Order: sequence, then C-alpha cells, then structure tokens
Amino acid sequence: MLRVAYGPDVTADGEMGMAATKLQPPALPTRLVERTRLHTALDGAVARSVPFVLVSAPAGSGKSTMLAAWAAHVPHHVAWLQVDDVDSDPARLWASLVAAIARHRPGAGEHLAPLVVGSAGDDRVIVPALVNELVNDDARLVVVIDDYHLIDDPTVHRGIERLIDLCPPQLTLIIATRVDPPFRLGRMRVRNRISEVRANELRFAVGEAAGLLGTVGDTLTSAAIDDLCARTEGWAAGLVLAGLSLERAPRPEQFVHDFRGDDQLVVGYLGDELLATMDPHDRLRMLQTSVLDRFNGPLVDAVTASVGGARWLTDIAARNQLIVRLDNTGDWFRYHHLLRDLLALEATRTFPEQLPALHSRAAEWFEAQADHDAAVQHRLAAGDVAGAIGSMRHVGPNLLGRGQVRTLRRLLQQIGPAAADDAVCALLWGWCDYLGGQYATAQQWLDTALALAPPDLDRVITTPLAINVALGRGDVTAALEQARMVTALDDLPTRPAELATAVGAAYTWAGLPTEAREALAVAVGRAMAEHRLTAQTMALVSLAINELEVGNLAAAHDAADTAMTTAQAFGLAGYHGVAPALAVRARSNPDPVEARADATHAVELARRATTDLGRAFVMTTVGDTLLAQGDEAGTALLAEARTIIDRCTDPGIAGTALARAESRHHVSAAPAVPVAHLVEQLTERELALLRYLPSQLTQREIANELFVSLNTVKTHSSAIYRKLGVTDRKSAVHVARTLHLL
Repeated sequence: MLRVAYGPDVTADGEMGMAATKLQPPALPTRLVERTRLHTALDGAVARSVPFVLVSAPAGSGKSTMLAAWAAHVPHHVAWLQVDDVDSDPARLWASLVAAIARHRPGAGEHLAPLVVGSAGDDRVIVPALVNELVNDDARLVVVIDDYHLIDDPTVHRGIERLIDLCPPQLTLIIATRVDPPFRLGRMRVRNRISEVRANELRFAVGEAAGLLGTVGDTLTSAAIDDLCARTEGWAAGLVLAGLSLERAPRPEQFVHDFRGDDQLVVGYLGDELLATMDPHDRLRMLQTSVLDRFNGPLVDAVTASVGGARWLTDIAARNQLIVRLDNTGDWFRYHHLLRDLLALEATRTFPEQLPALHSRAAEWFEAQADHDAAVQHRLAAGDVAGAIGSMRHVGPNLLGRGQVRTLRRLLQQIGPAAADDAVCALLWGWCDYLGGQYATAQQWLDTALALAPPDLDRVITTPLAINVALGRGDVTAALEQARMVTALDDLPTRPAELATAVGAAYTWAGLPTEAREALAVAVGRAMAEHRLTAQTMALVSLAINELEVGNLAAAHDAADTAMTTAQAFGLAGYHGVAPALAVRARSNPDPVEARADATHAVELARRATTDLGRAFVMTTVGDTLLAQGDEAGTALLAEARTIIDRCTDPGIAGTALARAESRHHVSAAPAVPVAHLVEQLTERELALLRYLPSQLTQREIANELFVSLNTVKTHSSAIYRKLGVTDRKSAVHVARTLHLL
C-alpha cells in the first residue's frame, strides 16, 4: 500500500490518530494532597477572565498533579493537552490542541481539524479561526497545555502568544512548563493579562508535606517534618523520594537528618537509595520498560517477555507515586520524568546490549496494534533502519495527510542515507521538497523513486507528484505529458481523487478546456465519494480558472463562488491553494467593493504559496481587476507576475493571461496575445521541430537531436512562428497546443 503517492489531503473525519491519554489530565494519585491555596489562585484568575496562566517551575514541582486535581473539581470544561517530544511540528501541535478542545466543543473540531491540515499548521490561519469558533460560545472553557517546554518551534510560540492576545473573555489558557516560554511576558504583566504560579508557590508547606508523606509521616515528629521540608525546600519530588526511603529506613529521624533533597543530587540518590534496595524483579521490569513513553499491561509483557504486566503495574503504582496513572481505568501509565531519566541511564549502564531488542519488541507490539507512528520511533531507536523503512509505508502517507511535513522530514533524516535506496522514502522526500518549494530536488527524488521502484509497482501512483512538480517549476509541457499518459489508460474514474485533480490541473494550465472539464468532473465526483476535501476543493478551483480562461465570466464567477463556499465548509478558506478562485471571483464580480475585498485576500494568500503558476495567475488576475477599476496598484502586480512568468519554462495560460492584461492596459511592451489559428499548414519537418519547442533544449541542442544544422533549425523556427501567427517560442507552444498540434 503506497497511498503517499497521491499526496497530502484532508479526510472528512479529521481524525488525527493520537493517543487518548494526550487529551486528558493524568489520573489523580491515591495519596492526593489538596493544594487549596493554589486552586484558589487559579479560580481567581479564571473568574477575572485572565487569558493566560503561567505555571512555571522545575521538574518534580507537582505542576501536573496540582492542575489535574484542580481540573477535576471546577464546574467548567477543561481541555487538556499533554505535549510530547514530537509535538514541535506546528501541524501536529495545533491538531492536538484542536482535538483537545473538540472534546468539549465538537463543532470546533469539525471546522478546524481540516483547516489545520490544509494550512499545514499555519498559525496565521488557525488562530483567527479558532478565536472566531470560540468567541460566540458563552460557556467557560479552560485549555491546559502541559510540558510546554518541549515545544521549540518559533511559529508555535508566535501562534500561542497570538491566541493569548485575541483570547475571548470566556477562554483561559494555562501553560505548565519547566522554563518560561519566549512570550513577551513583561507586556502581558503590564496589561494584566497574565497570572503566574512559580516554584515558590508550588513548594509544599509543612502541613501539605505531612499529607504527601502519608502514613510514613506518622513515624516522624513535627520537628522532623519541618526539617524535611527545609531540606527539600518543599520540592514535591524530593518529598516523594524521601517518603519511599522512609518506608525502609530503620531510623527515620536519622534519615531525615542525612537526606539531601535538592534536584542536583536526585539521580545519585535514586540510584543509591531507591533502585539499589528495590525488589530485583521490580527493578528489572522498570529498567526494561524505561524505553517506553507510556505503557499498559500487554505492552509491558511484550517488552519484558513476561506475563502479569497489568497486575504488576497496578501493584507498583499503588506503592510508588513516581508511577503516574494516565487514565481512570488504570490501563495506561508512565514514569515520572525524573524516574524515567534515571531508569534510562541505569539501563544503558547495566545492559546496553539489550536495548535494541527491547525497542524491537515494543515496535512489534505497536505494529500489531496498527500504531505505526510509535513503531517507527522504536525501530529507529533499535537501530533497525530496514524495519523503520518498512513502517514508513504507513507512517509517511499519514503524516503527509495530516500536513505534518516537519515530522516526516525528521524521520527521513533519522533514517539517513538508506532513504535514498528505497522507492517509498525517495517519494516521501520528493513530496517534502515539493511542499517546501524545492522543485529541482523534488524532481531528483521522483527520478530516484522511479529508478528504484520494483517492476510490479504501478507507476501511475507517482504521477500526482510529477504533475505538481512540473507545474511548480512552471513547465506545463511536462505536466501535460504526464496527464496525457494517465488519460490514455482510460481508467481515471477508478483512480483516487488526487490523481484526477492533478490531471485536471495540468489540462487547465495548458489551456485545454474540454479535457480539463472531463478530468475535473471525475475529480469532484471521486473526491466527494472518498471524502477527500482538499482534492475536491482544488478541482473546483481549477474549474473556475478554466471558465475564466475561455471568457465565460458568469460561469467563472459561479465556479469560483462554489469553490470558495466549499473551501469555507471544509475549513480551507485560509489555504493558499484557493487564492486563484478568489482572484477569479474578483475579476468576474461587477460589484467593485466585493471584487476589491476578494482581490486583496487573493494576493495575501498567494504570497504564502510556493507555486509559480498559481502566484503569477493571481497577481495577473488581480492586477487586471484593479486596473479596470482605475487603481494603478494593479501595475505593480502585473510587473510582479511578469517576473515570475519570465522564469517559467512553459507558463501555459498563466503566460497568455498576463500578455492579455499587459496589452489591454498598455503597461509593457509585451507582444499581443496570439490568436489560435493556422496561417498556413506546417510541413513534416516543421512539425518534427515543433515537438522540441516545449523542451528546455537550445536551438543548437535541437539541431543535434534532429541531425540538422543550426541554420536549418533557425529557418524552420521562423517558418513555424509565421504560420502560427506568433513571434516567440512560448507563444508558438501555446498556440500549437490549443490547435492540438502538440
């Protein structure tokens, strides 16, 4: 299965496939200490409609437990997002945040999930849409993002800060982190838009410490508890560690006197005092399972090659507060971050040769559960590059479909040079580079994928990338060649929607309206049946371009309006790919106010795009619209379009549309747009030469191909131009294609 070949898209359900434990607070520990003073502070911030609460303190300070306990008792909805190491991908982070909010606002999920994918996590698109989605709901909503320090993407930071700035009064955002996020906190403090809970506030007072120690605290005097609080500075993890050791200490008072609970010594203390005195069976299982982020009973059994994992987890979690229960059913757990760090270090020291096997067992278990995202991470950790490449057949298409290109790139980089020897990975690299606007390298990866493909691979699955890369490079001829190969197979209605959409786009840009309409009709029908939202939207955009090119303004306006209405319904109105539809709607709208609004929006979206043809078409169409209204700002847009068109090998109708606009408004010395008719029939030799004109070959290189002299090529070229009624090579290609001579 190689779904990746058809490229990124959005499915109707918007399912992100994330672990449910990411979207709910951790289960409360059996020995819970009520932090009443902190809960009161949080209540006050929410009551005052403070948009942002920052809970910033070192590891082990009790941030997550305190927030989870507060969330369990507040009367309003609390959306929870547990950040993971891989959540720095903007598309992944925003998808997760939308999924968390959707648990309490289902409508928001339906509207925003496709938008996240379509924009690849663009905060400039997502944040305004999210605010608009929540602003009309009067119900109070609190959004908690835990472990925010794992985020290192500047665009995510920018988007979250923007969300705080635009936060409606009924929304409060709480961020728990080990280090302050790179927000303008001083500005927020001056404006009273932030409430802060820091390490000093999170320290356990003497009474709270006694509760955290539980029955073991009964063995201590009040003075000893005071001393323990002083030595740990009220640090939650230090108190928990002390409690674990006090259970085995023959002289509790002496232990308190000797205990050092600062975080600088915690690893050494844990190793010397906790692991060294642990039951050997428990110790081994904990070391083996340190390779896991989260675990349940069956997973523990699989990784440790033992049985009874579920019962063991329940028992050990009841005895050890550093094992965190993640759900209320008691199925999933994780180690406290400090404990896991120690276990991982100890496992590396004790049995490094066993770690690859442990990761491999984990990968096999996740593969059996169809959780290929987790499986590929463990394959890579095991050093099993071949196994990771196998997982990429599932993971790669899913990541592309979710718009998580950064995560896909990271995985391919981890696979390393071996990715260049695998057809699937090469194709995935091609999509990554295409989406990044690197068309030359995308073409190289596509060529590599085709060269490596096994004989039984259906080569058509690479066609959408081939067409998109060609159009991205401004080479309509190459895209058209691919489209015609697919059409010749006469099975387009049985293929995925993305293929028909790409074929229809190639015919559209080539100025072949009949062929374009046929392919795009198939694309729309297939996309609706398959719930492929982006494919359906982009097919409708191509239909609008097609109608404008043939000069049917009324049909063009209707088609563009349908495309934008559909994009709006799918949450894709902010996707840069719909910019041409906005430009068409502006050009075909007799209302100057509405036309200008669409024109402005079209240019804004187009400048986010990387495809030359789309951007040139938008600048041309909007420039033409503005100049028709007497606005000279359109001249600069036509000049911008000319710069783009001149670097394209074959710009197709984007080039002719620009030439028409330039001629109509007398803004350049561009040649008049040629009329598609033959002045005189071409000879066989001229037809042979004509077939080389869409290529990038020079006249001398064409002469070598045809085994004739350079002067002969020049003579035949002049004759071709005269007979087609044109003055240059690009115009000759366009007219010849329209006349079906190419």
